Amino acid sequence: MLDIRSRFAIVDSMLAPAEAHAPFVPHLRLFVERLLVDRGSYYAPDYQELDAPALQLTFDYDGVSVPASEPAPALVTDGGRRIDRDLEGEARARYLLESLGALELACADHVDPPVGSRADYVVQLDDDVHAVCGFGAYALPQLRSRGWHIETDEDYRWQVLDADAPWYASLEPQEQADWFSLELGVEIDGQRINLLPALLELLQSSSSLERLLDKHQRCVAIPLDARRYLALPRQRLRILAQVLMELYGDHACGPHGLRLSAADVGRLARLDQAFAGEGRRERRALRWHGATAELQHARALSASPDPVATPGGLQAQLRPYQEQGVSWLQHLTRNDVGGILADDMGLGKTLQTIAHLLLEHTSSRARHPSLVVVPTSLVGNWRRELARFAPGLWVTPYHGARRRDSWRLVPRSDVVLTTYPILARDRERLASQPFHLLVLDEAQMIKNNRSQIHRAVRAMSGGYRLCLTGTPLENHLGELWSLFEFLMPGMLGDRQYFGEHYRQPIENGGDADRLVALRQRVAPYILRRTKDQVARELPPKTEIIRAVELHGAQRELYESIRIAAHSQVRHAIAERGMARSTVAILDALMKLRQVCCDPRLVRMEAARGVQESAKLELLFELLPRQLEQGRRILLFSQFTSMLALIGDQLREQDIRHVVLTGATVNRQQPIDAFNAGLADVFLISLKAGGTGLNLTRADTVIHYDPWWNPAAQTQATDRAHRIGQVRPVFAYNLIVAHSVEQRMLQLQRRKQALAQGLLGGSAGLGQLLGQEVDSLFRPLGQARGDDTGDDT
Repeated sequence: MLDIRSRFAIVDSMLAPAEAHAPFVPHLRLFVERLLVDRGSYYAPDYQELDAPALQLTFDYDGVSVPASEPAPALVTDGGRRIDRDLEGEARARYLLESLGALELACADHVDPPVGSRADYVVQLDDDVHAVCGFGAYALPQLRSRGWHIETDEDYRWQVLDADAPWYASLEPQEQADWFSLELGVEIDGQRINLLPALLELLQSSSSLERLLDKHQRCVAIPLDARRYLALPRQRLRILAQVLMELYGDHACGPHGLRLSAADVGRLARLDQAFAGEGRRERRALRWHGATAELQHARALSASPDPVATPGGLQAQLRPYQEQGVSWLQHLTRNDVGGILADDMGLGKTLQTIAHLLLEHTSSRARHPSLVVVPTSLVGNWRRELARFAPGLWVTPYHGARRRDSWRLVPRSDVVLTTYPILARDRERLASQPFHLLVLDEAQMIKNNRSQIHRAVRAMSGGYRLCLTGTPLENHLGELWSLFEFLMPGMLGDRQYFGEHYRQPIENGGDADRLVALRQRVAPYILRRTKDQVARELPPKTEIIRAVELHGAQRELYESIRIAAHSQVRHAIAERGMARSTVAILDALMKLRQVCCDPRLVRMEAARGVQESAKLELLFELLPRQLEQGRRILLFSQFTSMLALIGDQLREQDIRHVVLTGATVNRQQPIDAFNAGLADVFLISLKAGGTGLNLTRADTVIHYDPWWNPAAQTQATDRAHRIGQVRPVFAYNLIVAHSVEQRMLQLQRRKQALAQGLLGGSAGLGQLLGQEVDSLFRPLGQARGDDTGDDT
């Protein structure tokens, strides 16, 4: 028996062009044959009548037709002419037909053909119209190219239209403003046949696109009428389905086509991809009719940005990826849309934005000032960067107790710099001033769409809106919706629709199709580059997990708090449900985390007598070795009281250090001291120092306690691992083995998959599930195989 490779080699040779001296021409006739097919078992046969796609094969020897079923090697015609058959060639022809999917009727089990049947082969016996049309779409063209003659009876029910039939899309405005109807179909003999209802019915019949494609390997058959079908190739169907599945459910499909809002029209531009050239074969382009101006806008947005020249007043040399970022920002402005610059921390989002502002305000486009909104801690950094890189821009800070004195300067300024708290307080005043660009730095500040800050930024009258954030998705997809609700209200639907259509299927159901649809929908408006992609000259960053065991009284304290806290949490969940027990859960977990850091953080009588602090001992074993090697260290903790304890011990050991927390009055003073080499250790609270710092003089980062959101820790580490760093960076994560801290790290890894799939970023914990809560409260001695110990 031939192996599969030899079989394909024979088929390939058979598909070569027919030789001119071939003694016969194969004739294949397609017709409908009524067969009796046994659908029962050996002991209980159940014959049913079936109209099957049948094939009759004959060989034409110079006008003489010889049935394939004829056994004689030679025939004599009525006129006395002798026909010597080429039995070897006929066998090759039959083998070719069978290799392309035809089943010899004589070999079909449980089939009873009628007396006098002319059928030699059948295509399918299981009513799979897609497989039958796949044979017509792929096998028959190959046979014709080999020189076969194909004849199809008029009543053959599975006639396949030419795959290159011209497709059309019609986008027509409706009576209601900003609404359109969509038709999608083929043009046959000058008549348009709308295939949208059939396509949507097909998509509704399958639980997922991948299952639909896996089920029909060759193609999917779309009915045109009672006997004709259009065979859609898998790749074309994939693109059509992705767009239509995203749109369907939003709007109804009536007799006049799919009804769309103006906000949805942009998504239709992706339909063109289904009709683009594929390999060497050029397809016919999709023909658009009707209101296509909105579509042209979407195509322009999807096109690659045109490069722009660096503005003359910029006092900086942009790196190539930064030049591309500025071109992308200009591309958004030219197409009247907003966007998210989501580059990794340390890649220069601020510099790219300043170059963008400079281009806008040195051209004739900006008729109003631009507003840049930043966290309070970053005002000084932005003022310095603007003065350094764009001294030609007139910058007016609007913050502080005497900010109203500068209000008269706002209309004549190029850039107005304010903070999120001031924006919330002075919303009406700021909303009264038109702005050319509205830029939000650290835009994750507006991720809570119910907050005063979110309402305030939405009230601003900014022409073009831009978000800067390395973490557009920290905990859940609702945060991404909040950003887009500011950028382009309604683009992702209202919050309820987004939750039902995207967030719940993706986060709770793991729906890969929905994730792909959402990623493609937001892709034109998000630019994200990682350091690995664009800053390969950066030295390596090594993540190290150092675990320590609890012993003695500290271990007993952890277990006593764990047992009591777990009981309280279970009671709260049983009484109020998981969603309403978040505060109780986080409060209980915080106590356990405090025990892991140092028992002195726990405000309980039982903790006062505990002297042991295993992690603090580990820290002061690690620090001297690092300092002896000449390393300069950033040490982060969520707990400012923990930083105070560490600071006390640093002073006892005469280790030079500075501190930055939310209570620091002069934020710049400790930063300057550390950068000037006046301190070797910089103690920083995660909230105060996770953003807006450039500390490339440091080469070691220590996270004393893990945080729920790994993106926040990554941002903190990137205070040192960013452009300008020339030395390898080592990031240590100190954890208590088999404790809530270690299980937090495990949850982080599982939750990161969501943002990785959407943006290539990282996500935080988001909403906890019941089994995850129980896992966090497991006893110290209960370790699992996935627990992480020391890891270098």
